[in-house]
Amino acid sequence: MTRHEAEAPAPRPGPVAGILLAAGSSSRLGANKLLIELAGEPLVRRAARGALDAGLSPVVVVLGFEREPVAAALAGLPVALVTNPRHADGMPSSLRVGLGAIPGDCAAALVLLSDMPLVTPRMLAEMIERFRAGDAPLVISLYGETAAPPTLYSRGLFPALLAAGEGGREVVRAHRSEAEVVRRPAGLLVDVDVPADLERLRALEPES
Repeated sequence: MTRHEAEAPAPRPGPVAGILLAAGSSSRLGANKLLIELAGEPLVRRAARGALDAGLSPVVVVLGFEREPVAAALAGLPVALVTNPRHADGMPSSLRVGLGAIPGDCAAALVLLSDMPLVTPRMLAEMIERFRAGDAPLVISLYGETAAPPTLYSRGLFPALLAAGEGGREVVRAHRSEAEVVRRPAGLLVDVDVPADLERLRALEPES
């Protein structure tokens, strides 16, 4: 063993959970975007499968709008489904519901969205690795100069997330100077809000 290996800190232990936010109404798209298929798979199932493939455990999916068809799209995947009865209040309310379902032994939670199919399991796994290798309270994704999901929060930040009126964005702003940053090409920051977004994604043929 080299001196460097002897002095290297031990990786942070404990499971890292996933919180997949899938409760929104897709009002700007005119249809439930989570059920739209890309490469033959509903967006919500693709996101949940990616979280599982990255090693997140457990993966908690927060449902709300059109709960039953979205749940059906996840059939057969080993995910925990929870419902936000106040999903119309916005994403922070769904985040709070998701956090409430995280087991006590989890060291952190990685929060991701269902409509960002260019986010791959490899990208999520890298965030977990960064968390384990250091002592930062959160790991953020930076697309060019824009911070956006997925975001990993250590358990120590859960109380701040539960109290934050703006949800995760508020906590990221408050702790940005302490964050571990994973930089991504700006072109990967693509979600599905309007029909043109969907056509762009289909043209890109994202990685499965």
